[in-house]
Amino acid sequence: MTPFAYRAVDARGRIVRGHLEAGSLTELEKRLARLELELLDGKPARQGRWPWRRPWRAQLPRRELINFCFHLEQFLQAGVPIIDSLVDLRDAIRHPGFRETLAGIVASIEGGATLSEALERHPHSFDGVFCSLVRAGEKAGELPTVLRAISAALKRDDELAAFTRRIAIYPAIVALVILAAIGVALIHVVPELARLFHSAGQPLPLQTRLLIGLSDFVRAYGSLLVAAAVAALLAFRHALSRQPDLRRRFDGFLLRLPLLGEVRRRLILARFTGLFALMYSSGITIVDALAVAEDVVGNAAMKDGLQRAGRGIERGFGLSEAFAAVELFPPLVTRMLRVGESTGALDTALANVSYFYERDVREAIERLQAAVEPALTVVLGLILLAVMSAVMLPIYDIVTRMKL
Repeated sequence: MTPFAYRAVDARGRIVRGHLEAGSLTELEKRLARLELELLDGKPARQGRWPWRRPWRAQLPRRELINFCFHLEQFLQAGVPIIDSLVDLRDAIRHPGFRETLAGIVASIEGGATLSEALERHPHSFDGVFCSLVRAGEKAGELPTVLRAISAALKRDDELAAFTRRIAIYPAIVALVILAAIGVALIHVVPELARLFHSAGQPLPLQTRLLIGLSDFVRAYGSLLVAAAVAALLAFRHALSRQPDLRRRFDGFLLRLPLLGEVRRRLILARFTGLFALMYSSGITIVDALAVAEDVVGNAAMKDGLQRAGRGIERGFGLSEAFAAVELFPPLVTRMLRVGESTGALDTALANVSYFYERDVREAIERLQAAVEPALTVVLGLILLAVMSAVMLPIYDIVTRMKL
């Protein structure tokens, strides 16, 4: 498949530009016709190095995948053929990138590919876990059941992501407001007050001199500081992407942060155990499920631990022994896995572990949020107190001298 940049006309006569993968211009024209577009011209898109230049590669919103799984499961459960189901979904979806992706999936299935093979050709929309589960559902003849389970797993991930955003949104808003207020004060307000203080000809307190010095520094070098900070951030991100060892150490440092590190670890393990339990219950072997699930943890240090656990299982260790050896889980969790292995109910044990971590994450985030809000209020109060004292003390001295 080659990504094409095209220009087409829709049913209302409007010019539409976009990108679509196809084997040739003829196939591109057929795919656009299924989208009720008439091709004007098209050419292979240049494969630039920068991902933001390829908008058709953007990752799909999780809600789109949830709706896709739910509606496809309903169609298949009702006995609608898979191609007809996908065509109906393609025509109903309003997300332009996903609509083009579904057009490509339909064309692949019409060309003889299975659903899982067609999905694998669009890794920007469907990751390895999704494709592996669909393949297992196809082999077992339980595709609607697997799609229902994937939809439920995506909903749990969405809920966990919402809990995570609850931590970040409030501190981010407060930090932006504080920085904006301090920036305006240092750039516009403090210089005017400094002229007033200097014209009075009286000695200034230490905190006032520090505030005026900071204001002068920000006015002189503020733009350079912002540019240097942005450049340093981009350079650090580039180094993380190119040096796996640095990335592993940095991710390990994030997991060791007070409060936030433990919440992040539990969040990663909640997502991993949920996906691992889903894949195991769908008939995927432990080694294969572990190899696929380790790519979704989003943390190099945790991925390294899962890889070491996988190598231990390949050498003949049990699941609980392998996890205990790399100290990924607390003893309570490894004991639950050990009981599941001994009783032959490992899928139930994995589901219990997933529930344990999901509940733990929710409770930890609620506790952290309850502690963050008053802490930020105290910090904001201290900053305002420092600024006000630096400003009001000289004004009080001026007013006192005028009365005398």
